[in-house]
Amino acid sequence: MACSLNVRGNLLVWNRPLVMGIMNLTPDSFYEQSRISDTASALKRVEQMLKDGLDILDIGAVSSRPGAELPDAAEERRRLQPTLSAVTAHFPDLPVSVDTFRAETARMAADCGACIINDISGGSYDAEMFSTVGKLQLPYVLMHIKGTPATMQENPQYGDVVSELLFYFSQKMQQARDAGIHDIIIDPGFGFAKNMEHNYRLLAHLRDFQMLNAPVLAGLSRKSMLYKLLDCTPQEALNATTAANMIALQNGAAILRVHDVKEAAQCVKIFCYGNN
Repeated sequence: MACSLNVRGNLLVWNRPLVMGIMNLTPDSFYEQSRISDTASALKRVEQMLKDGLDILDIGAVSSRPGAELPDAAEERRRLQPTLSAVTAHFPDLPVSVDTFRAETARMAADCGACIINDISGGSYDAEMFSTVGKLQLPYVLMHIKGTPATMQENPQYGDVVSELLFYFSQKMQQARDAGIHDIIIDPGFGFAKNMEHNYRLLAHLRDFQMLNAPVLAGLSRKSMLYKLLDCTPQEALNATTAANMIALQNGAAILRVHDVKEAAQCVKIFCYGNN
């Protein structure tokens, strides 16, 4: 499996699935161990992630857990800017993604050295997002969601979740390309306006999204579709995450977005070795 991204004029190419590690600069993200409260801790965490097999770091300063209230743009940037600047300065060769749905934050992130924008809203929360990312010429993670984090799990409804998401992405990808975005990664948005049945149907049919000719990102790490099924907690859901990640890889995922980099990197290594 080959994956390539044009990052500020440099073509980054991988011949295997990638591991994207999560770093939350938030006080309320659903998995407490992913939260970072200061820059020094962030740098130590990144150093360990790199030793564990990190390919891309994804930094976010707004919690998108179900029911979350969104801080304003000024608070998001206040949380993000010092740590993002320090990380890109200390690890200049590490591709850093910023998880934001605000165009203004995306511009600041690019100024601070971020090279990927990861938008949970698929451009639907900020009318300037597509044009901004197009001007920045950065790769863009296009995710599917209905509603907002505060409302998305209030009885989500689909006729057929797979076909509806394929239609959604085909429309959104064209809009993004019309705005000048060339490198698009698609994220079905596991746990975002989907119930248990929707999530597992998407996982089983993940390969269908390859018809869109874009890398597929799977963000399954410690989510409720895993821990609620097993009647455990997010803290106890590492083994379930690894199992779900392997299914995602077998069904064509190009990027795993995870809290636990070492275990995901091991999963990728076993997958690749087993498919030689």
